[in-house]
Amino acid sequence: MLRTHLAKDIEPGGVKVAGWVHEKRALGGILFIILRDSTGLMQIIAKKDKTDPHILKVLDGLPRESVISVEGKAVESKNAPNGLEIVPSSVTVLAEAEPLPIDISPGIKTGLDKRLDFRSVDLRKPENHAIFKVQSTLLQEMQAFLKENDFMQIFTPCLMGVASESGSEVFSVVYFDKEAFLRQDPQLHRQLAIAGGLERVYDVGPAWRAEHSHTARHMCEHRVMAVETSFIDDEYDVIKLEEELVLYTMEKLQKDCKKELKMFNIELDIPKKIPILEFPAIYDILEELGEKLPRGEDLSGAAEKMLGEYVKKKYKSDFFFVNKFPFKVKPFYVMRDGEWARSVDLIFKGIEMSSGGQREHRYDKIIEQAKIKGMNPESVKWFADFFKWGVPTHGGFALGIERLTMQILGLENVREATLFPRDTERLTP
Repeated sequence: MLRTHLAKDIEPGGVKVAGWVHEKRALGGILFIILRDSTGLMQIIAKKDKTDPHILKVLDGLPRESVISVEGKAVESKNAPNGLEIVPSSVTVLAEAEPLPIDISPGIKTGLDKRLDFRSVDLRKPENHAIFKVQSTLLQEMQAFLKENDFMQIFTPCLMGVASESGSEVFSVVYFDKEAFLRQDPQLHRQLAIAGGLERVYDVGPAWRAEHSHTARHMCEHRVMAVETSFIDDEYDVIKLEEELVLYTMEKLQKDCKKELKMFNIELDIPKKIPILEFPAIYDILEELGEKLPRGEDLSGAAEKMLGEYVKKKYKSDFFFVNKFPFKVKPFYVMRDGEWARSVDLIFKGIEMSSGGQREHRYDKIIEQAKIKGMNPESVKWFADFFKWGVPTHGGFALGIERLTMQILGLENVREATLFPRDTERLTP
């Protein structure tokens, strides 16, 4: 291997390290190289009168972001990262960098579009590493919670023979001699897994929306933690499950990502319980707040934000659930309750994080509701027929990973929390 130690693991004595040239500076007859790997920074020190002239020449000629391997001795130094600096005995240049297309120096601001054009260079900034460390931890802890609660991970198709929901917000693709669609949500196949007796399942993967939206919270491709569970009484069992999952994950994040949260000046405010607001009372709350929303209408982004401020003031929570949405704004597969649906959204700091609730498990009701939504029952036959043969009550939710990351860290745009974003304008890199 080209290294024996990572930056975070260096101890006094012989070491072999590798990484990117983060910074280079000369002071008198001393050359300092700050080397960076995925775990932190290391200081290489080369003194003119003590270092091999060839090594000194190689180090002095290195452009920033060149990749090198250094072998030497780590000695204590109170001014160096981790309290240690490395005196080199050999240096290998693995890749010499050309001038960078964007400046990734600390404190330098570059427009997001340009950063995304050169994403692999942009990602080298420590704060970007922190974003994806937080995101990775979120997923790991969610999966740990689900495993502990006997959920099985499954993988559902991304290609659909029909659009999973009514409407035009789907991407169509040519599938040999047929038309296919990229899924809007992995939900229908999660429900079929429930019909197959798997009882408790989750799926982590992408979903697509062909929305011509340019807001800071929308993308055409995003990833979800999608969970489904069986034998529920009603949607409140789904709410309880999601509440436990979210609060568990936030507690773990607070413990495991202290350094990363500190980089963004974030102190997590984790509630003991997540409040629930319900329709139609929400219309009255919004009217009191100065937002008149006609009965039967869905929440706008502005309404979500207003309710977020209301909940924060009244319940001291950044999270809240919205329950009992108007049936007319929800898909055919939801459990209907008269004028309303047992549908649940989770809002965090004024933005929707997840959508879910109780599903309809009775074949005749699924067909009836598909007709109400203006759908041809034949178009849902592939899905609905399985409900003829005995399916338990069930429900679940799909939690947006990038949005949750964005809101936790206070990022300005969800694309910052996406490794390689896909929006209305971007298909590369």
